[in-house]
Amino acid sequence: MDRVFGLDSQLLMQIIANLINLGILAAAMTYLLYKPVRNILRKRAERIQGQLTLAEEEMAKATELKRQYELKMEDIEREKDEILGEARKQAAETGRRLISDAKAEAEVVKERAAANVRMEWERAEEEMRSAIIDVSAVMAEKFVSLAINKDTHDRLFSETMSDLEGMSWRD
Repeated sequence: MDRVFGLDSQLLMQIIANLINLGILAAAMTYLLYKPVRNILRKRAERIQGQLTLAEEEMAKATELKRQYELKMEDIEREKDEILGEARKQAAETGRRLISDAKAEAEVVKERAAANVRMEWERAEEEMRSAIIDVSAVMAEKFVSLAINKDTHDRLFSETMSDLEGMSWRD
């Protein structure tokens, strides 16, 4: 019996046959499966690359949208500042106008009140003159009726009336 490496020849032949079968099977599997597996891997790589490209495009779009949003926010902030500035100017102008109108109205009320005071003062003076005349007339009548006769009475009345017509009252 021939022995190689301590193995009998039949076992050795069987190992060699199995190795040849394994080589043929590996070659057949490589021939049959290499292209489909390579195509699957290539398609997978293409799909992953497509997803990466899509992700980059989406990122670029998002970056652009963010930039546009920031520009719009700056515009809105600037417009808000302009509107607030204009509102402040209008409020200040309205305040000045209201104060001016109030001062003018107060002046009118003051003048009206002064005119009313003058009118009341003149009316009171007129009432006092009238009352003084009435009291003087009553007193003079009583005094005259006791001291004077009819002729003297008529003469004094005429003199007094002519004196009163020539008098002017002080304001």
